Amino acid sequence: MTTYGTIPTSTAPSASSSSSPLDYISRAKERGRSALATRQPWRQFGDVRALSLPRSLGDSYIRIRTNAAYFAMNYAIVVLGVVFLSLLFKPVSLIVFIVCTVLWCFLYFLRDVPLVIYGREIGDRAVLVFLSIFTLVALLLTKATTNVLVSLMIGLVLVLIHAAIRRTEDLVLEGEAEGPGKWYTPLP
Repeated sequence: MTTYGTIPTSTAPSASSSSSPLDYISRAKERGRSALATRQPWRQFGDVRALSLPRSLGDSYIRIRTNAAYFAMNYAIVVLGVVFLSLLFKPVSLIVFIVCTVLWCFLYFLRDVPLVIYGREIGDRAVLVFLSIFTLVALLLTKATTNVLVSLMIGLVLVLIHAAIRRTEDLVLEGEAEGPGKWYTPLP
Protein backbone atom coordinates (compact mmCIF):
# COMPACT_ATOMS: atom_id res chain seq x y z
CA MET A 1 0.00 0.00 0.00
CA THR A 2 1.41 3.38 -0.93
CA THR A 3 1.16 6.34 1.41
CA TYR A 4 1.77 9.36 -0.77
CA GLY A 5 1.95 12.69 0.99
CA THR A 6 2.59 11.30 4.47
CA ILE A 7 5.47 12.33 6.66
CA PRO A 8 7.46 9.54 8.26
CA THR A 9 7.31 9.67 12.06
CA SER A 10 10.36 7.54 12.84
CA THR A 11 13.16 9.61 14.35
CA ALA A 12 15.57 6.76 14.98
CA PRO A 13 18.80 7.26 13.07
CA SER A 14 19.63 4.59 10.57
CA ALA A 15 22.68 2.42 11.14
CA SER A 16 24.21 3.46 7.84
CA SER A 17 24.02 7.21 8.45
CA SER A 18 26.88 8.77 10.34
CA SER A 19 26.47 11.33 13.09
CA SER A 20 26.99 14.94 12.18
CA PRO A 21 29.74 16.95 13.86
CA LEU A 22 27.07 18.96 15.67
CA ASP A 23 25.67 15.77 17.21
CA TYR A 24 29.16 14.82 18.36
CA ILE A 25 29.77 18.27 19.85
CA SER A 26 26.43 18.27 21.65
CA ARG A 27 27.16 14.80 23.10
CA ALA A 28 30.60 16.04 24.20
CA LYS A 29 29.02 19.07 25.87
CA GLU A 30 26.49 16.88 27.64
CA ARG A 31 29.18 14.51 28.90
CA GLY A 32 31.28 17.47 30.03
CA ARG A 33 28.31 18.90 31.91
CA SER A 34 27.57 15.57 33.55
CA ALA A 35 31.23 15.15 34.54
CA LEU A 36 31.37 18.67 35.96
CA ALA A 37 28.08 18.03 37.76
CA THR A 38 29.96 15.62 40.01
CA ARG A 39 32.13 18.53 41.15
CA GLN A 40 31.34 19.65 44.66
CA PRO A 41 30.93 23.35 45.51
CA TRP A 42 34.26 25.15 45.90
CA ARG A 43 32.95 26.81 49.08
CA GLN A 44 32.56 23.37 50.65
CA PHE A 45 35.90 22.23 49.20
CA GLY A 46 37.76 25.19 50.70
CA ASP A 47 35.90 25.43 54.01
CA VAL A 48 38.62 26.33 56.54
CA ARG A 49 36.41 25.31 59.49
CA ALA A 50 36.40 21.71 58.20
CA LEU A 51 40.19 21.38 58.42
CA SER A 52 41.88 19.56 61.28
CA LEU A 53 44.78 17.21 61.74
CA PRO A 54 43.89 13.52 61.74
CA ARG A 55 44.25 11.64 65.03
CA SER A 56 46.03 8.64 63.56
CA LEU A 57 47.38 7.16 60.35
CA GLY A 58 44.19 5.09 60.01
CA ASP A 59 42.07 8.21 60.39
CA SER A 60 44.07 9.98 57.68
CA TYR A 61 43.65 6.96 55.38
CA ILE A 62 39.86 7.00 55.88
CA ARG A 63 39.77 10.76 55.28
CA ILE A 64 41.87 10.48 52.11
CA ARG A 65 39.71 7.68 50.76
CA THR A 66 36.41 9.43 51.56
CA ASN A 67 37.54 12.85 50.33
CA ALA A 68 38.98 11.33 47.15
CA ALA A 69 35.56 9.86 46.38
CA TYR A 70 33.64 12.99 47.32
CA PHE A 71 35.90 15.65 45.80
CA ALA A 72 37.26 13.59 42.85
CA MET A 73 36.35 16.15 40.15
CA ASN A 74 37.59 19.06 42.28
CA TYR A 75 40.91 17.27 42.77
CA ALA A 76 41.20 16.57 39.04
CA ILE A 77 40.61 20.25 38.30
CA VAL A 78 43.25 21.26 40.86
CA VAL A 79 45.86 18.87 39.41
CA LEU A 80 45.14 19.94 35.81
CA GLY A 81 45.30 23.57 36.91
CA VAL A 82 48.73 23.05 38.46
CA VAL A 83 49.97 21.34 35.27
CA PHE A 84 48.52 24.14 33.14
CA LEU A 85 50.17 26.82 35.29
CA SER A 86 53.52 25.02 35.08
CA LEU A 87 53.35 25.15 31.27
CA LEU A 88 52.44 28.83 30.95
CA PHE A 89 56.04 29.85 30.35
CA LYS A 90 56.62 27.07 27.81
CA PRO A 91 54.20 27.94 24.98
CA VAL A 92 55.16 25.01 22.72
CA SER A 93 54.66 22.56 25.58
CA LEU A 94 51.37 24.20 26.46
CA ILE A 95 50.13 23.79 22.89
CA VAL A 96 51.23 20.13 22.88
CA PHE A 97 49.51 19.63 26.24
CA ILE A 98 46.27 21.13 24.91
CA VAL A 99 46.46 19.01 21.72
CA CYS A 100 47.05 15.86 23.80
CA THR A 101 44.14 16.79 26.08
CA VAL A 102 41.85 17.22 23.07
CA LEU A 103 43.00 13.88 21.64
CA TRP A 104 42.37 12.15 24.97
CA CYS A 105 38.91 13.70 25.17
CA PHE A 106 37.80 12.79 21.65
CA LEU A 107 39.52 9.41 21.27
CA TYR A 108 39.08 8.03 24.77
CA PHE A 109 36.77 9.88 27.17
CA LEU A 110 33.97 11.20 24.93
CA ARG A 111 33.59 8.22 22.58
CA ASP A 112 30.22 6.47 22.47
CA VAL A 113 31.00 3.95 19.76
CA PRO A 114 34.08 1.78 19.22
CA LEU A 115 36.92 3.36 17.27
CA VAL A 116 37.13 1.90 13.75
CA ILE A 117 40.17 2.49 11.53
CA TYR A 118 40.29 0.97 8.03
CA GLY A 119 37.38 -1.29 8.87
CA ARG A 120 39.03 -2.70 12.02
CA GLU A 121 37.65 -2.05 15.47
CA ILE A 122 40.26 -0.73 17.90
CA GLY A 123 39.78 -1.69 21.56
CA ASP A 124 39.89 0.73 24.48
CA ARG A 125 43.12 -0.78 25.80
CA ALA A 126 44.90 -0.18 22.46
CA VAL A 127 43.64 3.41 22.38
CA LEU A 128 44.81 3.91 25.96
CA VAL A 129 48.29 2.54 25.18
CA PHE A 130 48.59 4.58 21.98
CA LEU A 131 47.50 7.84 23.62
CA SER A 132 49.81 7.25 26.59
CA ILE A 133 52.81 6.63 24.34
CA PHE A 134 51.90 9.56 22.08
CA THR A 135 51.56 11.92 25.04
CA LEU A 136 54.84 10.76 26.55
CA VAL A 137 56.74 11.10 23.25
CA ALA A 138 55.18 14.50 22.53
CA LEU A 139 56.19 15.79 25.96
CA LEU A 140 59.68 14.31 25.58
CA LEU A 141 60.09 16.13 22.27
CA THR A 142 59.12 19.45 23.84
CA LYS A 143 61.50 18.84 26.74
CA ALA A 144 58.71 19.49 29.23
CA THR A 145 58.48 16.01 30.71
CA THR A 146 60.29 16.96 33.90
CA ASN A 147 58.15 20.06 34.20
CA VAL A 148 54.94 18.05 33.79
CA LEU A 149 56.04 15.28 36.16
CA VAL A 150 57.05 17.78 38.84
CA SER A 151 53.77 19.67 38.47
CA LEU A 152 51.82 16.38 38.66
CA MET A 153 53.68 15.49 41.85
CA ILE A 154 52.99 18.95 43.32
CA GLY A 155 49.30 18.58 42.42
CA LEU A 156 49.20 15.10 43.96
CA VAL A 157 50.85 16.33 47.17
CA LEU A 158 48.36 19.22 47.40
CA VAL A 159 45.47 16.80 46.89
CA LEU A 160 46.79 14.35 49.50
CA ILE A 161 47.35 17.11 52.04
CA HIS A 162 43.85 18.49 51.53
CA ALA A 163 42.28 15.03 51.61
CA ALA A 164 44.12 14.14 54.83
CA ILE A 165 43.26 17.30 56.78
CA ARG A 166 39.68 17.77 55.49
CA ARG A 167 37.20 16.31 57.99
CA THR A 168 34.53 14.07 56.50
CA GLU A 169 31.74 14.29 59.07
CA ASP A 170 29.83 16.98 57.14
CA LEU A 171 29.98 15.23 53.75
CA VAL A 172 26.81 13.66 52.38
CA LEU A 173 27.97 10.44 50.74
CA GLU A 174 24.71 8.94 49.53
CA GLY A 175 24.89 7.71 45.95
CA GLU A 176 28.47 8.81 45.42
CA ALA A 177 29.99 5.37 44.94
CA GLU A 178 29.84 3.74 41.53
CA GLY A 179 30.11 0.26 42.97
CA PRO A 180 31.53 -1.73 45.83
CA GLY A 181 35.17 -2.63 45.89
CA LYS A 182 36.50 0.34 43.97
CA TRP A 183 39.39 2.29 45.45
CA TYR A 184 37.34 5.47 45.48
CA THR A 185 34.36 4.01 47.29
CA PRO A 186 33.67 6.27 50.28
CA LEU A 187 33.74 4.75 53.71
CA PRO A 188 30.87 5.41 56.15
